[in-house]
Amino acid sequence: MTAEGTAIEVLGLTKRFGDVLAVDSVDFDVREGEVFGFLGPNGAGKTTTINMLTGLARPSGGTIRFFERDVTLKVKQVQHLMGVVPDESNLYPEMNGFENLCFCAALYGMRRHEREDRARELLERFGLDKVGGRKFAAYSRGMKRKLTIAAGIIHRPPLLFLDEPTTGIDVASARQIRQLLAALNEGGTTIFLTTHYIEEAERLCDRIAFIVAGKLVRVDTLANLVRDIQDRHIVQLALSHDAGNLLDELRDGFPDVEFERLSDSTLRVHAPGLLPLAPLVRFFEDHAIQVNEARIIRPSLEEVFVEITGIELEKMKTEKEKGGRGS
Repeated sequence: MTAEGTAIEVLGLTKRFGDVLAVDSVDFDVREGEVFGFLGPNGAGKTTTINMLTGLARPSGGTIRFFERDVTLKVKQVQHLMGVVPDESNLYPEMNGFENLCFCAALYGMRRHEREDRARELLERFGLDKVGGRKFAAYSRGMKRKLTIAAGIIHRPPLLFLDEPTTGIDVASARQIRQLLAALNEGGTTIFLTTHYIEEAERLCDRIAFIVAGKLVRVDTLANLVRDIQDRHIVQLALSHDAGNLLDELRDGFPDVEFERLSDSTLRVHAPGLLPLAPLVRFFEDHAIQVNEARIIRPSLEEVFVEITGIELEKMKTEKEKGGRGS
């Protein structure tokens, strides 16, 4: 990623719904050519922010600039500069894939031969050329998501907004979508991505903003975020038996260490410094449990998120399983 300028600048952006402050005076910028991740749990203000940036909601306060131009109250006038992929598809179920793409292209004033050529190009690029004549209603969730992204870039916008691009789709389709987004970015498209899938942000984003309860709590590169907790040591233990009933005793015996139960026989141990394994192994041996494996875990964005926001890992995992929509 090579930044050439500022694609988006947001100053004091605020949104109220009656007495509810959904987005609370946030400031950030998105550089040209980067993938910018907007990361937070459901209800954090992600979708509300993206709706203000794309003209679907009017800000209660603050300033929005695209490419150094103030568009706060006239976002719709610069929609040719952006592609928008909402968290739920906005395409027409009775049209086939090719017709949907051509219709979207027509909305941007593309000539017939140009929009048809572009539609065929994108169907092939997204692996949908064999189902281009099939009605959108008959597509799988993964296919629908890919066609919705294709529709968002039909007019070759320099800026692409994606709201929860892989929520609720199968693993293979999610992987394909991440590869397509990486290729788009390599081609120069600036991408603003909202997600509550932490590993997705870790794979795709150059910089990441953490938003919690409408407030931005940190904006930084992945390298800088992870560096903050490099001194923490994380070890995953594979045990011969369930140690769930020993967690309280473990915490009493090792007060400076955090224990996270991943499964009946797997514990993750978080320590502020080097973790002496011998006392832990002896503890389990005294309780007739064998440590079959001790594996060092590289600090991840997930640990950073917990450290900064105080939101528990289990909460994030539950939201992933639900496949819920960000708001």
